[in-house]
Amino acid sequence: MLIIKKARCDTKPSQLARGIWTNCKFWNQTVYAAPPMANLLVLRSPDIHRAEAFYRQLGLLFLPHRHGNGPEHYTSTVNGFVFELYPLRPDDLPTTNVRIGFSVDDVDGIVELVTEVGAQLVVSPCDSEWGRRAVVKDLDGHTVELVTPPGRNVS
Repeated sequence: MLIIKKARCDTKPSQLARGIWTNCKFWNQTVYAAPPMANLLVLRSPDIHRAEAFYRQLGLLFLPHRHGNGPEHYTSTVNGFVFELYPLRPDDLPTTNVRIGFSVDDVDGIVELVTEVGAQLVVSPCDSEWGRRAVVKDLDGHTVELVTPPGRNVS
């Protein structure tokens, strides 16, 4: 950890997101060696089996899981990132105000698959500055953004 107050860098935001710092000058502020990376997302669903079927269409592979006496839920781990689907209990707050994004190989194909299982199309597949992009609502109402970045190798 470095202690600095101000920093001026030639680093682009996309490089910072990958932990790359270029030509930086630091003054008295706390900076960590690399930015934190998200490693867990938990969504709550009134029907975790239906939710699992939707997210499986994106290519996620789930296993049923339980921590001790906790509720059975589904878990999927990709590159160290854990995505879990927990049952929504009466005293839980819904997670439907969360916007989720996934990088996928074929936005158009995935949109076709998820709409066949009942997803609501919010933004049709189109080209954008981030690549081919679409937005859907999953079966519980979570907003899900799907992107195929430019140059993604789809082999």
